[in-house]
Amino acid sequence: MNRSEPSIDDLRSYFRSHSKIREQRAHISKVEVNSTGLAVFPLIFYCLQVHSVFWNADGRFLASGSFDKTVAVYSLERDRFLKHHTFRGHTASVDQLCWHRSNPDLLATASGDKTVRIWDVRQGKCASVINTKGENINITWSPDGKTIAVGNKEDLITFIDTRTNKIRVEEPFTFEVNEISWNNTNDLFFLTNGFGCMHVLSYPSLEHQVTLKAHPANCICIEFGPTGMRLMNPDLFSSLNRGFLCFSGKYFATGSADAQVSLWDAHELACLRMISRLEWPVRTISFSHDEKLIASASEDLIIDVAYTETGERVTDIHVDASTFTIAWHPKQYLLAYACDEKDPERRRDAGNVKIYGFAE
Repeated sequence: MNRSEPSIDDLRSYFRSHSKIREQRAHISKVEVNSTGLAVFPLIFYCLQVHSVFWNADGRFLASGSFDKTVAVYSLERDRFLKHHTFRGHTASVDQLCWHRSNPDLLATASGDKTVRIWDVRQGKCASVINTKGENINITWSPDGKTIAVGNKEDLITFIDTRTNKIRVEEPFTFEVNEISWNNTNDLFFLTNGFGCMHVLSYPSLEHQVTLKAHPANCICIEFGPTGMRLMNPDLFSSLNRGFLCFSGKYFATGSADAQVSLWDAHELACLRMISRLEWPVRTISFSHDEKLIASASEDLIIDVAYTETGERVTDIHVDASTFTIAWHPKQYLLAYACDEKDPERRRDAGNVKIYGFAE
């Protein structure tokens, strides 16, 4: 059998023996006051909701941002998933984050405190703070690493030159902007909106090129398939490397309030198929490192994992609460995610980050 292209049966078999989940309690807030506002001891610790998870370029680190205003970074060593560092500095919720596409030490965060922060994981500190005009809710880093785009609640997109850490241009929009992304060749910029459309702009000129009708309802999220290197003739059940093959992302996908994922040809900008197994609005989507799998999640109590080429189900990940953020590892079939779980004792957010796909 040609193992360079794992079949859907290969992948289903793989996840039957690789469905173990590891988790970390990620974000904890301490309360030091009683009902009168006076400090009390001992301190009471509450966990707070995780808004975003994202792997770095080489897969050694996973980051999460939370309502508790912090950024947590975890290390992955073989099958060990450990807390590495917590960054503090934002004064409001960290709503979304992203890593530099090729530098594995640089991380950017968008916050409701009207700033973007760039963190250096190797040095363990904030490298830069950029003040913006509004409460930021989404962020993306360009494939060439030269620009960060951040969107705020007033639908203003700010483009930051990462060589100077200065704002290069601000672009307002008259429609609801839900999520933003560059394509993999860095020459187009995409925005999803509340009318089920994608607006495609040329980059860097930001001239409107085309509006694509993706869904009959609110178009919530967008994700491009990865580019890079993958194993030639990979053995799914072994860690042996057998050479590498260059590949370019063929697909991108959008998720919508219509509970569907639409899969698109990234070069032709043509819709290829719809994936329609979820029942609630699709909040988050992610491609695996080889584009063979696409995961999607919502208020449904499963994360759907589909075979990209056909849309057929590969596996389900059962969860106990709504899932609003997921991210595949850049080299392995490991899916990070965070749910809106509650601590059963305190009835508050659990603040946990989980990874699915370890060997049983």
